[in-house]
Amino acid sequence: MSEAAPPALAAPTTLADLRAEIDRIDAQMHALLMERSSIIETLISVKKTQASGSAFRPGREADMMKRLALRHQGLLPLDTIEGIWRIIIATFTYVQANYAVHADVSGGDPAMRDSARFHFGFTVPFVTHEDARAVIRAVAGSAGDLGIFRMDQGASAGIWWRDLVGADAPKIIARLPFIERPNHPAGTPVYCIAKPLADAAVREIVLYAARVERWSETLRAGLAQHLAEVSASAADGSHLSLLVAASGEVDQATIRASLEPAGLSDFAEIGSHAARFAFKPVRS
Repeated sequence: MSEAAPPALAAPTTLADLRAEIDRIDAQMHALLMERSSIIETLISVKKTQASGSAFRPGREADMMKRLALRHQGLLPLDTIEGIWRIIIATFTYVQANYAVHADVSGGDPAMRDSARFHFGFTVPFVTHEDARAVIRAVAGSAGDLGIFRMDQGASAGIWWRDLVGADAPKIIARLPFIERPNHPAGTPVYCIAKPLADAAVREIVLYAARVERWSETLRAGLAQHLAEVSASAADGSHLSLLVAASGEVDQATIRASLEPAGLSDFAEIGSHAARFAFKPVRS
């Protein structure tokens, strides 16, 4: 004769029981964060990242945020969950290798401050600059800082993307926010730049700086045929400088060839980032 199964534990029913459960969960979350911290401490000693500025993994971060959104459910807003995870990721990156976030506030400080604080928390220093080019210079002169500036800079910003040309120049490593949705608390689309990350870059979208002699709708159509588009353009003497965004599935030679009929004179890769991940909450 088989033994009887032990009686199931009763679910908490009183207010005191519920509060005790919340306290238990809070203690577990704190313990897990401290356990994560101890693993990061070991990681620092193994990878020697604390002095190198090489702790950034934008591809891994984008994948983590995507999985977070896809599995999230229940009463707690996704804004809160995303913000908590962003602070955890950014802070543990900071303890691996201290860095600051440089921001272009020429379009207004509040939106950029919201973006920086939402994505990087309050532990990471926040430094403001007058334009995107000043942000690029600050990142170039740092040991391992990040920079953020609006994607829609406008004509008055000049040809800022040419400052990213060169093997040692900073490169675009991310497009923020990682998760796009209506009424995002830090929804201003921004590029994030850093010194080149050889093994950490995600190449779903690749960005190029190009200079051509002339513009035409034929050029636009040719780029679109190869999953590419002009994200920004500006007069460059007698030429036209372009910022081109292309699918990482299309090789560089193909993108270059599609620009050659317009009198291409310069062409260089200046960064890459994860593709847009638009999330539409499902109402239960």
